Amino acid sequence: MKGRPMPKSRMKPKRTRPTDAELEILRVLWRLGASTVRQVHEVITAGRKQTTFNTTLKLLHIMYGKGLVTREDARRPHVYQAAVPEAEMQQRLVSDLLDRAFGGAARKLVAALTATDISDEELADIRRFLSEHGAKSDERAD
Repeated sequence: MKGRPMPKSRMKPKRTRPTDAELEILRVLWRLGASTVRQVHEVITAGRKQTTFNTTLKLLHIMYGKGLVTREDARRPHVYQAAVPEAEMQQRLVSDLLDRAFGGAARKLVAALTATDISDEELADIRRFLSEHGAKSDERAD
């Protein structure tokens, strides 16, 4: 399926926030790449979540309308693909959370994150990341 351009979906505003069920489908598409409804459905229902094929189909149709996925219409069965890369969607969601829950104050977001059950190892990774990110920002400013 890779290598063939997928037609653009009917795009709504780029800031569409996916529901939890839509995010679950997006995670499958990011992992598998372009996939049929059946392939997505099999991953979602593998051993834990019971949902019908028609529900998966309906969700993908809704996501297509929202511009969250693209669909290859040239053949049957339709093949869907995430319209936005995973990292870009994560950035959108964090930015939205930052604005809605923390009034745009990144410091409050970080304080809330550190107040949760973060292991010492994860905290060290975050500190390392922030240190490296700060150094890269300094290099760009020069």
